[in-house]
Amino acid sequence: MTSLAVVTGGNRGIGRAVCARLAADGYKVLLVSRDAERGRRAAAEIAGDVECVPGDLTTMASVRRLAEELRGRSPRLDVLVHNAGLWPSRRVLTGDGVEESFAVNHLAPFLLNHLLADRLGRVVQVTAGLYVKGRAEPGRTCVGADFSAMRTYADTKLCNLLTVPLFAERWREAGITIDAVHPGVIRTGLGDRGGPLGWLLKAVKRSWGTPEEGAAPVAALARGTGSGRYFDQDREVPLQGPAVDRELAGRVWAEAEELTAAR
Repeated sequence: MTSLAVVTGGNRGIGRAVCARLAADGYKVLLVSRDAERGRRAAAEIAGDVECVPGDLTTMASVRRLAEELRGRSPRLDVLVHNAGLWPSRRVLTGDGVEESFAVNHLAPFLLNHLLADRLGRVVQVTAGLYVKGRAEPGRTCVGADFSAMRTYADTKLCNLLTVPLFAERWREAGITIDAVHPGVIRTGLGDRGGPLGWLLKAVKRSWGTPEEGAAPVAALARGTGSGRYFDQDREVPLQGPAVDRELAGRVWAEAEELTAAR
């Protein structure tokens, strides 16, 4: 039976390259894209069995609609790759009253993991090494307090990473596995800006890795069997700093449960 993989943010960058790799490996791939037209175009251009599923990760209601759509597609989701990410340039609150990158980078994967758990086999969380620069402050991070484009992005990645070992423990008896991976410094549209700063960033990005290079460790982990681990590209490394704070992880988890109404 053909294995099924779901990839969020699959219409461009690393996500699109992951879809292509998994399709080449024989997976049926559901490419989740906020922009339905771009998603359908990307799916059509990738060789293999790839289908676009429109999905918005910015509000919890839209995440729930996506989960229902995915549940209706198959009784088994062999691989779920949380790739969608947002690097904010300014503080924006969603309809739920939370900072937008916090919603997309942290709450959306958290809620999807809960809503799809009875169908999951393997979860791969794409993250960023910048988590080491982040702070997780329940009650403040969620609303973008003291907003800074760089720090806020790092904050959301730290919050997300704090929950990965907890999911691994929670799912151990069910046989669901989850690992996180920093794919490297990759040349994608993430964090693009306008004006002189944007031009400078584009020039710097020319020396960064390609989306295909970033996709390699992600796709490799999709076929993995371990759980609760963190990888810097293809190397397993220990989490650092506040990411290993169990008490903080518990508070971040409890806040996410409250904000998503996930139990």
